Amino acid sequence: MATRVNIIIDQGTDFSTAINLTDSSGTDLNLTGYSAASQIRKTHSSSNSTAFTCALSVANSTLTLSLNNSVTAAMSAGRYVWDAELTNSSGTISRILEGMVTVTPEVTK
Repeated sequence: MATRVNIIIDQGTDFSTAINLTDSSGTDLNLTGYSAASQIRKTHSSSNSTAFTCALSVANSTLTLSLNNSVTAAMSAGRYVWDAELTNSSGTISRILEGMVTVTPEVTK
């Protein structure tokens, strides 16, 4: 079962967040051999998506999600859904994180 994490992104800015990945007992996950993918969509069934840039740190058991300012500027203010999945070296996919994204409107352009 995925952990719920809600994210706030300021429209028109660079966004980055690092999330420590642990198991149910609080032990850091061993991310050796894993890759990550993560997307934002207006609804779960929307055909359009925005992909986070994902970076895994094996040493720190962290997933860093980022978007540059041109990507966040192109997003309409409002609420979205997102999730993140890990794929192991055998090709098994696990959803590890999910939640809401709120994009707050930009004033200074």
